[in-house]
Amino acid sequence: MDWRAFAQQMATMARDLLAQESVNATLGRITASATGLVQGCDAAGILVLRGNQVQSLAPTDQLVVDSDQLQQRLREGPCFDAARSSVGERVFRIADFSGERRWPAYVPEARKLGLGSMMGFLLFTEDEDLGALNLYSRTPGAFSEASETAGWLLASHAAVAFSSARTHAQLQEAIATRHVIGEAMGILMGSHHLTEEQAFDVLRRYSQQHNVKLREVARHVCEQGSLA
Repeated sequence: MDWRAFAQQMATMARDLLAQESVNATLGRITASATGLVQGCDAAGILVLRGNQVQSLAPTDQLVVDSDQLQQRLREGPCFDAARSSVGERVFRIADFSGERRWPAYVPEARKLGLGSMMGFLLFTEDEDLGALNLYSRTPGAFSEASETAGWLLASHAAVAFSSARTHAQLQEAIATRHVIGEAMGILMGSHHLTEEQAFDVLRRYSQQHNVKLREVARHVCEQGSLA
């Protein structure tokens, strides 16, 4: 493993991640980097748990989606464990599927998908757990100790970039929502001679009574000129 070259590639990737314009673009760059930076990696993806449902983000190959869906169906697997582990072991490695005894339901089915070895890394910051970065190889024994170290370093950068991109997206959405609500309030204030507080209360009550999100109510007013 040429660690000097790896460090240079990681530095380039870190800058590139910050330049991405969306969460999806950031995640896509992370998984694409994994296949280029980690020796032995044929495919990569990010697994996120939403309650009991598995979501596959930025998979580089259908193999990733198939493995994630298999783990969801069986309720076990290294990536499934990594994504839901807030304490304890945060790195999982299957050196060779033919000799693996953990996850007894998952491993035989994964071999049928053509998996030879894999690794899973929890993506986390000090404030939150974000899912798991999963690296796959069709070759048994493809991942060495050096591969695991490289994957862990990549996952550490990925977690920070993922968290930052998501926070930025949430902030943009909040700003856009505030703008739409403000515009809708202005329309109601002008058409019904309401105060700012009264206009907001009209939107809020309509949202609650019809079980529609406030921003959707506001968007309707902006598009139609009224609540009708």
